[in-house]
Amino acid sequence: MRGSHISRLILCIAMLFANAAAFAEDPPHDPRRGGTLIDEIAPAPPSAKNENDDRKRLRNYPEQPPTIPHSVDGYEISLRGNKCLACHSRRRSAETGAPMAGVSHFRGRDLQVRAEISPARYFCLQCHVPQTSASPPTGNDFIDGADLPAEN
Repeated sequence: MRGSHISRLILCIAMLFANAAAFAEDPPHDPRRGGTLIDEIAPAPPSAKNENDDRKRLRNYPEQPPTIPHSVDGYEISLRGNKCLACHSRRRSAETGAPMAGVSHFRGRDLQVRAEISPARYFCLQCHVPQTSASPPTGNDFIDGADLPAEN
């Protein structure tokens, strides 16, 4: 019995050395890195272009924050000011034609409705992202529940 344990241990050690030798010759790579080996530093991919067509897009799930259909390069969103509110505030949305920030953005933590955007919703880019021309790095076979056939 003891001899079989020693044999297994020797076999495991030999397999570990064989794998280490194989990785030393051909390190594994991740196809999402564009063929760059894992032990190499890959150059950053080019940034995707922001789409700037002001077209509303369908959302993928209920309560998903809408994407931003225009470029926000150079927008200041800080304690000193929020460039988004120049168009999307309650006061300016009718004048600019931009959709007003959602009603949920005017509720505080106590759920009381405020006249101005709640501080918890002030930093827009925490939830909303610009729409880009980027394609997903991996495949996706997600099926929306709304697309499933109805059960009888």
